[in-house]
Amino acid sequence: MTVTMVYFAWVRERIGTGEERVDPPASVTTIAELVDWLALSSPGHAAAFADPARLRAALDQAFVPIDTPIAGAREIALFPPVTGG
Repeated sequence: MTVTMVYFAWVRERIGTGEERVDPPASVTTIAELVDWLALSSPGHAAAFADPARLRAALDQAFVPIDTPIAGAREIALFPPVTGG
């Protein structure tokens, strides 16, 4: 299953790109597992995903918890928490 990953803010800066296409193994079934798998792909990914509790996620442009299953996903976005005022 190929999925488009979209990164924002310091996540994008640490990885060095705002978007990439990935093909995770079948054993990766949730966004949290995807983050762990991606963290192994480069030093930038490892830095961006060092503390997964600091990440927020969207699956096909809908905010979701990080433990959401990825089955059928076309796009997954990862970004830091956002605050407003």
